[in-house]
Amino acid sequence: MVMAALREAHSSLEVMKKIISTIGDQRTDLRFSEFTEGGHLDKGIFTKELEIALAAGEINAAVHSLKDVPTELDAAFMIAATLPRAPIEDVLVSRDGYNLKMLPAGARIGTSSVRRIRQLRWLRPDVTCVEIRGNVPTRVKKLIAPSDLDGVLLARAGLERLGLLCGTGFQPVVPTGSLPVVIDGHTLRAAILPCSEFLPAAGQGAIGIEARRTDARTLELLRPINHSETFARVTAEREFLHLLRAGCQTPIGAHTWIEGTTLHMKVCVFNESDPAAPPFEASASSPLATPENAAAELARLVQTR
Repeated sequence: MVMAALREAHSSLEVMKKIISTIGDQRTDLRFSEFTEGGHLDKGIFTKELEIALAAGEINAAVHSLKDVPTELDAAFMIAATLPRAPIEDVLVSRDGYNLKMLPAGARIGTSSVRRIRQLRWLRPDVTCVEIRGNVPTRVKKLIAPSDLDGVLLARAGLERLGLLCGTGFQPVVPTGSLPVVIDGHTLRAAILPCSEFLPAAGQGAIGIEARRTDARTLELLRPINHSETFARVTAEREFLHLLRAGCQTPIGAHTWIEGTTLHMKVCVFNESDPAAPPFEASASSPLATPENAAAELARLVQTR
């Protein structure tokens, strides 16, 4: 997607792709909580190897799923551009077309996200969460019989980009009923979870492009492919996490939307040390030109509650 956008913006530009496997890709046998460095959780499990290549000049830009990128980057790097954002909702994939209310008592739901686990347990405390790893197709296939799971929680954007979620394109759909998910000749069902009830991760559905701050030519090439509204929204979401010193595995949901020249933001923050505590929810808005202001107001509300 990034290569196509660059070629459309710069017809004579030669663009080459370099595949770099990160430790997060390689070690699917580990839980996210098991990735540590110096005794502390390693937040760069999906970015470190790409940044090493950036620093060495082996690549000019690194392409990320933005929700996996730490909010504190090395001073040498910056998020230079974002593509137009895909749908940001989470989806519940099951064999029987369950939504959250329809899940049977004691249902077993697979997910690797602390945010999804905490929201699911808050909404359905009777449900059991099972940690699963692997790429999107691997996680979807865990529902193919024989299976001990009743459903898996995934990002809608990933399912659509891989062509697994049928009948939606990148257009909004009414979040009722379910949509087919077709994989290896099997048809499963996906219920889209509305953001008003199940808040997505900061940066979910956004492709972020990282570059060196001093690489003026690359920054100039990336400028015309940057989608300004997506950039403003993810700036607010990532700034909120940054102010709270939170990472991609902190149980926080963040939802932004734009009306005219105003950016609106709603957050849901769970207590990391008390699983039984209710989440703190708050909303704020700011001019679209200063998305950090909404993040700062919400961080203040969380810190002074």
